[in-house]
Amino acid sequence: MEKPHAICIPYPAQGHINPMMKLAILLHFKGFHISFVNTHYNHKRLLRSRGPSTLDGLPDFRFYSIPDGLPPSDVDTTQSIPALFESLPNHSLEPLCELITNLNGGEDSDVPPVTCIISDGCMSFTLSAADRFGLPEVLFWTPSACGLLGYTHYRELVQRGYIPLKDMSDMANGYLETSLDWIPGMNNIRLWDLPSFIRTTDINDILFTYLMTEVENLPRGATIVLNTFDALEQDSVNPLIAINPQTFTIGPLHLMQQHIHDDRLKNIGSNLSKED
Repeated sequence: MEKPHAICIPYPAQGHINPMMKLAILLHFKGFHISFVNTHYNHKRLLRSRGPSTLDGLPDFRFYSIPDGLPPSDVDTTQSIPALFESLPNHSLEPLCELITNLNGGEDSDVPPVTCIISDGCMSFTLSAADRFGLPEVLFWTPSACGLLGYTHYRELVQRGYIPLKDMSDMANGYLETSLDWIPGMNNIRLWDLPSFIRTTDINDILFTYLMTEVENLPRGATIVLNTFDALEQDSVNPLIAINPQTFTIGPLHLMQQHIHDDRLKNIGSNLSKED
């Protein structure tokens, strides 16, 4: 019987790559074949930071890369987040589909067929690839459950007139202390407590609008997984389950990874910057 084969696609920033790597290692420990997909840019950064053998992987834990659509650069830093938000959906989908095609039967394919996609929640354009190949997709959201729940109410904040800010004086005049009593699981939360992308005077701000639209894809995921646990955030998790009943807490991943002892994985890491 062939192993299940998961393609893991993190959003290309350090705070998203790390938890996706932990999840991939846990799935590998449970018997999955893993194809971990970085952008070309971050693939090169990993080689520079961890050495030329860091992406050699294992026969059943392999690394691949796809373009992000941004101009080539050798600068060793995280790329512009707004630029990535605009570029990734337009330039990474077709290369991802080509990769899946090659893994599923290309001349050089020596891996089991892809059985699922695990994508960062901020990379929901990958749902189109899942639809094209008839694959289930897991959306892995890396922020806290309460942070994700805040994102899901961005559009209603606009509809109710809270956002955008009238002008930047609202940042300091007490407006952000406004209490909100209508968000399930967040009783009497303040505007100040919500994820900070709401603090804009521009209704078309790319960071705000991108996240507002990304969370609207939550119902499309076959499963939603969160790096938290029920005892910590049950009040925030329950409203997310109402959006997609297949929502599960799987954290804390860093604690579970500590119980995996496999010398074969010791060279697999995700730090984009050189370690001391």
